[in-house]
Amino acid sequence: MARSTPIPEGFLEVGHIRRAHGLRGDVFVQLVTDRTERLAVGSALSSAQGEVTVESSKLLPNGRWVVKFDQIADRTAAEAWTNVALHAAPIDDIDALWFHELIGSKVVEADGTERGTCTKVLTNPAADIVELDTGHLVPTTFVVAQVDGVVTVEVPDGLFELLDD
Repeated sequence: MARSTPIPEGFLEVGHIRRAHGLRGDVFVQLVTDRTERLAVGSALSSAQGEVTVESSKLLPNGRWVVKFDQIADRTAAEAWTNVALHAAPIDDIDALWFHELIGSKVVEADGTERGTCTKVLTNPAADIVELDTGHLVPTTFVVAQVDGVVTVEVPDGLFELLDD
């Protein structure tokens, strides 16, 4: 029977165990981040079923990850982990733009014009999009700075007027 373990506060969802692979406890893992070091050997991940540590991982040609966790001994154990979400502490990277830090931030143009508050970040193939409480959408490619809850953007002329028309 699976036990319920609380996820440490501030941890982010980084992926999901999808299903068992083979007989030795390997599982397919789907990352929801581009930070593949989350599956590096020795990485610890938290879940509602407890903490797991990566023993080995391999990226297959089809883009799927096969991972062996120390705590999952065989196929029967692996099947009990199907569709379990994996969480980890945020990575400290000052050059990275973290979605969880954008949400709730005030958005201003480089000239200081306030444009609203980020309510969510939408995933989009061309560029992720910051959605503002005003209804405006700003591609993250226009974000030039993020400091102390304020996101500065440099957008093409007319972007904010599109919704106003």
